[in-house]
Amino acid sequence: MKSHQNRNVLLPDERVAEMTATGAWGNETICDYFDRWSRSCPDRTAVVSVNSETGERQSMSFGELGELSERIAVDLLNRGVRLGDIVAAQLPNTYEILAITLACARVGAVVNPLMPILRERQLTYIFTLTEAKVFYVPDRFRGFDFRSLANVVRNRVPTIQHVIVLGENGFEFEDEKRTAVEHAEVNPNELFQIMFTSGTTGEPKGVMHTANTLLANVTQLADRFEITQDDVVLCPTPTAHQLGFLFGVLLPCMTGAKVVFLDNWVTGKAADLLEEESVTLCMGATPLLMDISSFADIERRDLSSFRLFVSGGAPIPSALVSQAMEKLRAKIVSVWGMTEVLAVTTVKLDDTNELAASTDGVAMPHTAVQIIDSDRRPVPSGTEGVLETRGATLCVGYLKRPALFELRDGWFDTGDLARMDDNGYIRITGRSKDIIIRGGENISVVEIEGLLFKHPRIAAVAIVAMPDPRLGERACAFVRLVDDATLALEEIQEFLLDQGVAKVYIPERLEVIDEMPLTPTGKVQKFTLRDIAQSFAAE
Repeated sequence: MKSHQNRNVLLPDERVAEMTATGAWGNETICDYFDRWSRSCPDRTAVVSVNSETGERQSMSFGELGELSERIAVDLLNRGVRLGDIVAAQLPNTYEILAITLACARVGAVVNPLMPILRERQLTYIFTLTEAKVFYVPDRFRGFDFRSLANVVRNRVPTIQHVIVLGENGFEFEDEKRTAVEHAEVNPNELFQIMFTSGTTGEPKGVMHTANTLLANVTQLADRFEITQDDVVLCPTPTAHQLGFLFGVLLPCMTGAKVVFLDNWVTGKAADLLEEESVTLCMGATPLLMDISSFADIERRDLSSFRLFVSGGAPIPSALVSQAMEKLRAKIVSVWGMTEVLAVTTVKLDDTNELAASTDGVAMPHTAVQIIDSDRRPVPSGTEGVLETRGATLCVGYLKRPALFELRDGWFDTGDLARMDDNGYIRITGRSKDIIIRGGENISVVEIEGLLFKHPRIAAVAIVAMPDPRLGERACAFVRLVDDATLALEEIQEFLLDQGVAKVYIPERLEVIDEMPLTPTGKVQKFTLRDIAQSFAAE
């Protein structure tokens, strides 16, 4: 298999030819799309950044954002950034990440968004791997001193040449040797983004995407959800997570929609923005949907513009979908995806509420999914197996970890377990690591978690395996309760029996915890719970 060796193209020739021939990939970068909007409607609002603590809002038009991205591009060139160099940005959701992404696209640099919660150990690991030249940080965010953090990391990783601190006034340009950006001849099949996995299973991996793998997905999402320049997108999901980057950064640039960035999830502030900014769609992980749909006065808000909540990151309990549809008076659609493959399946707008509540959707165009058994043979409809996918949005690999990126006949093993119906709709039933093997019986935990979520005293639940000397493993349920509630193991066992669950599938230990260990994007860190459960073997 021959691969491009010129510049920064990592894709096999065969894949480029196939995706181009099908129309999934084109010859344009994100700047080509954005610049058309900035020329045709320079005065239209492109982005509103909202400070969750002060409530302050900062708006920027397409014209202003375009000019700012040009100045940042000039500044990057003055600092020696060239095609293929990596630019890291550890920023909250603000207009700056949008401007930096556009600037990187103009000069052919690779943007690497980083979660604001990362600290010295994680950042040292990441920068040693990426060798990023430039590191953007806020001066302070949520009371934390990012300037000092960045300098500590810079002293540990000598490849960081420039730490750029963004204060209250945003960007400050001191030495503009160039006055106009020298646009690189950027190939959309070149490396454009590195996004690190969220760490639900341990050490994060640097996932490499091109402009084409990303823009193919943005096109799919815009078409499936009928997103246009008339939409207003509320983006509370971190842009250092693919869902936030796709909807908050790339989609507005491509479609001309206005994006409203919320820098930290505060349910009351999100409710205010839905009403005051006439938001039409919002996206987030299941906990965000849970918060907003159960907010005290959400039903009294004017949500007449709001039409769609896109929930990703974890399977949505069907009870939550029904509750959210009633309270928000909007369509709730699930999207399944991963950092490596982006959004692969979604529910469609014209699907029934039953499908929205019981499935994770159907594959996007130019994308395929299959469910296989342990011998890699397709399983019958409705049978659980391992979910594999291939297509236009699959990444090009892991940065400096090629051995970890394995494809079999072009198929990527997601590590997720799922079922597929006769119409191609899938339902995620768990991670392959979520299987509990109790005395030789395989127990998939996601469906049990979904049932327990219906319990009126349970606010959050996660089930993991705990060791057992005779059966090998038993199920342990970790739960966070609603305020002032109490719950006994016998009560959840009786609750599940009443739901028709076989006894072998019912958890045999209950642990009540104050907070679930979560990634910044709202996924439960089950490896943390598994570590806790390992200690139960000695009891």
